[in-house]
Amino acid sequence: MSQNAMKHLYLMQVGSMPEYQIPIVCYLVQTVDGKNILIDSGLPEIMPEGESEFENGQDVIEQLASIGLKPDDIDTVISTHYDIDHAGRHKAFTKAQYVVQRVHHLDAASNPRFAANRPQWDQPMERIRLVDGDTELLPGLELIETSGHVPGHQSVLVRLPKTGAILLPIDAVPFGEGFTRDEQDDGSNPDAEAIRASTIKLLDLVEREHIELVIFGHDKEQWEGLKKLPEYYE
Repeated sequence: MSQNAMKHLYLMQVGSMPEYQIPIVCYLVQTVDGKNILIDSGLPEIMPEGESEFENGQDVIEQLASIGLKPDDIDTVISTHYDIDHAGRHKAFTKAQYVVQRVHHLDAASNPRFAANRPQWDQPMERIRLVDGDTELLPGLELIETSGHVPGHQSVLVRLPKTGAILLPIDAVPFGEGFTRDEQDDGSNPDAEAIRASTIKLLDLVEREHIELVIFGHDKEQWEGLKKLPEYYE
């Protein structure tokens, strides 16, 4: 592969939280040698009891079909974490390898937060690649360990030939207003220290790499101005 193996980045809104007007999103990266890498898979087709705040839109499978891709065309699913709005369709991609932080996968096994969605993320271990910390998955595609939102959460850095580097913090920093060194801890979140550390880590990365585009996964105002599938960043 070339030094920068990434070709396209597609953004997909697959649902929402209507009460808060928050988009539920996932991403597709295509490489120069024809690989399709999905980042998260959105909401489940049938929402488990107690998850009524979420609403499905055009799901990831329909959106991929609109650009000629079937679930079996996905080679890799980068699982940022197993929350139901990020891992709700994992089971559909039967030919893919799942890539997840080891810390997260091990925590999820006994964490009730992820129990309802377990049939999606709990796949045979031969199909799961566990990674430890920051990892270059491919030239131009890096995983960044950003615990805090959940143990072993991972963000993604995509380096494109024309757009340059794009950072996807996912739920490490879901809204642009939180991407600051001046965020104040109101004491309501027991994981605030880890969230803060991950935010600073990503801010340092943006400054060091001169990254001009950071896409916040649940930021409605930013999302409205971004290119969405079938458009793409290249």
